[in-house]
Amino acid sequence: MTHTTPLPDTRMRAAVLVEPGRIELQDRPVPRPDPGDVLIRVSSVGVCGSDTHYYRHGRIGDFVVTAPLVLGHEAAGTIVDVGAGVDPARVGQRVSIEPQRPDPDSEETRRGHYNLCPHMRFFATPPVDGALSDYVTIGAEFAHPIPDTMTDEAAALCEPLSVGIASIRKAGVDGRSRVLIAGAGPIGIVLTQVARAYGATDIIVSDPDAARRDRALSFGATEVLDPTAGPLPDLGVDAFIDASGAQSAVADGIRAVRPAGNVVLVGLGAENMELPVQVIQNRELVLTGVFRYANTWPTAIALVESGRVDLDAMVTARFPLESTAEALDADRTPGSVKTVVTVS
Repeated sequence: MTHTTPLPDTRMRAAVLVEPGRIELQDRPVPRPDPGDVLIRVSSVGVCGSDTHYYRHGRIGDFVVTAPLVLGHEAAGTIVDVGAGVDPARVGQRVSIEPQRPDPDSEETRRGHYNLCPHMRFFATPPVDGALSDYVTIGAEFAHPIPDTMTDEAAALCEPLSVGIASIRKAGVDGRSRVLIAGAGPIGIVLTQVARAYGATDIIVSDPDAARRDRALSFGATEVLDPTAGPLPDLGVDAFIDASGAQSAVADGIRAVRPAGNVVLVGLGAENMELPVQVIQNRELVLTGVFRYANTWPTAIALVESGRVDLDAMVTARFPLESTAEALDADRTPGSVKTVVTVS
């Protein structure tokens, strides 16, 4: 038997990107969970920069929207049905959704790097629909139960928090670390909070916008810098994490790292950029990228539950599903940090 309980709904709403700049609210059948899956009634969906990019441009690099697509991959909700092989007791659980479907048999997945699976089906990455709808399905192991103390919005934002956790892990941040972060957008703010939670002694945030610099201070930065005011000082930090994607920020940040330090590239910038290779070689810097995350959700939930990371404070705007187009443009509002679509 596949389904544990009859569902009250057979049809649902979905906010569909039908062409760049146009969202349609469509009526669709409620999906049914396959074996090993759960069906989730979506409560909250965070708006990511990738969503706005698809909305405005119809593509991100090699990922091109060629057919109608449901956006949204930062999501939370409540399990309302389960597929075969899943414990029926999970019905009613509030969960944070890890929006990934890796191939369990790929070499990357077997090595534990399932985020790098070449056969990944990731929410809101063409042609896979995302979470801006009343219901979604996901593998049961990717629906992470959350405590009663966590809000639906914070549960949805465990996704960008996971990017921050993956980045801080790669940077090797611990209680002795001095960290430089370029960019004080949503991911930069998440990185600032996670660096603080991991015990970094100095958290220096660089951003050309004064309001963003002030915001970084309010979320735990110990110092802020204006990169337009001149070259960065010789900081000698243990780790540099770029959340800007700007070539100048990356180059300056690399030069600010002590010998044998770490450089982590998170922000999406140009496909190619010049790097200070001699600095990297002569200082034996370890330079790496971050592509999504793996095995981060338990840590994300624990950081929020303990109060060491405050995701709710990052939410600056809320819209209903019917106003998804407005939500996708809310990042243009001065002071915007994180927008959430309230689905149900």
